[in-house]
Amino acid sequence: MGIDLPLIWAVIILFGIMMYVVMDGFDLGIGILFALVPATADRDVMMNTVAPVWDGNETWLVLGGAGLLAAFPLAYAVILSAFYLPLILMLVGLVFRGVAFEFRFKAHAARRHWWDAAFIGGSLAATFFQGVTLGAFLSGLTVVDGNFAGGPFDWISPFSVFTGLALVAAYALLGATWLVMKTEGDLQERMRTLARPLVWAMLAVIVALSVWTPLAHPAIAERWFSLPNLLYFAPVPLLVAAVVWRLLQTLRGSTHAGPFVLTLALLFLGYTGLGISLWPNIIPPDISIWQAAGPAQSLGFTLVGALLIIPIILMYTAWSYWVFRGKVRHGDGYH
Repeated sequence: MGIDLPLIWAVIILFGIMMYVVMDGFDLGIGILFALVPATADRDVMMNTVAPVWDGNETWLVLGGAGLLAAFPLAYAVILSAFYLPLILMLVGLVFRGVAFEFRFKAHAARRHWWDAAFIGGSLAATFFQGVTLGAFLSGLTVVDGNFAGGPFDWISPFSVFTGLALVAAYALLGATWLVMKTEGDLQERMRTLARPLVWAMLAVIVALSVWTPLAHPAIAERWFSLPNLLYFAPVPLLVAAVVWRLLQTLRGSTHAGPFVLTLALLFLGYTGLGISLWPNIIPPDISIWQAAGPAQSLGFTLVGALLIIPIILMYTAWSYWVFRGKVRHGDGYH
C-alpha cells in the first residue's frame, strides 16, 4: 500500500487553517472588542496582550495558502478565481490592522484615535470577509473544464453574509475569553460580562448553521442524517451543549484560563462539523482532494519541506507564548 500523499497534504492544510483560526482569531477578536472599550489605558493593555505574538500568528495563513498551491493547484486556481474580491478585501483589512498595530503606540495622543479606528475597521473587515468566503465556499463553486465558471459576485448571498457576521461573533468571543485569561481587575470583569451574551450568540450561530446548511445542501443533509452516520455524528451536538453549559459556568466563576480553553473547544467542534460536511471534497460540491491533487512527485518533494518547517513553526510558537505567559497589567508594554 502506497502513501496517500493527497490525504497527508489535506490534513496539513486543515491543521494550518485550524491553527490560524485559533491563533489569529483571538487577535482579531481584540480588534473587534476595541470598539466597546473606549478607555485608552484599557486599549493599551488589550493590545499588549498580543503585541509579542500577533505577527507570528499569521504564519499559519501563509502555510495554508502555500500548501494549497503546492499540493492542490486546481483548487488554488479555482478558489482564488472565485473569491479574489473578498480575499483582497480581507488582506486590505489585515494590512490596515497591522499598520495600526505598529503606528498606534508611536502616534501623538491627539491622533491615536485614527489608528484605533484603523485597528477596529481592519479587524472587522478581515474577520467578516473570512466568514463570507467560508460561507460562499460551503455553498459550492461552478467549475467547467477545471476553471471557475461563475461570476465575480457569486460569493455574495444571504448565507455567506450570515457566516461573515457569525465569524465576527466567534472571534469576539475568542478575544473576550483571551482577555479574561490575560488581564485582571475591571477590564477582566468587563470581558466576562461581554463574553456571556457572546456565548449565546455563538450557540445561536451554531444552531442556525446546523439547520441552514443541510436544508440548502441535500448532499450535506444526507451525510449527516443517514444511517449509520447519524449515530456516529450524534455526539457532536451533545458535546456542543456540554461545552456551552460549562463555558457559561466558568464565566460566572473565578477561573481565568477555563473560558478561553472552552471557547477553543467550541470552535474546534464547529470546525469539525464543517469538515464532516465537506469531506473529502476540496472544491464543493463534487471535486475531491484526489481529483484536485498535483503530481505525486510535486506532492512528495514539497512534503519534505513541510515536514521540516512545521515543527520549527510549532516550536517557535510554543516558545513565544511561553516567554510571554502571565498577566498583562497597566503600565506593561512590549511595543
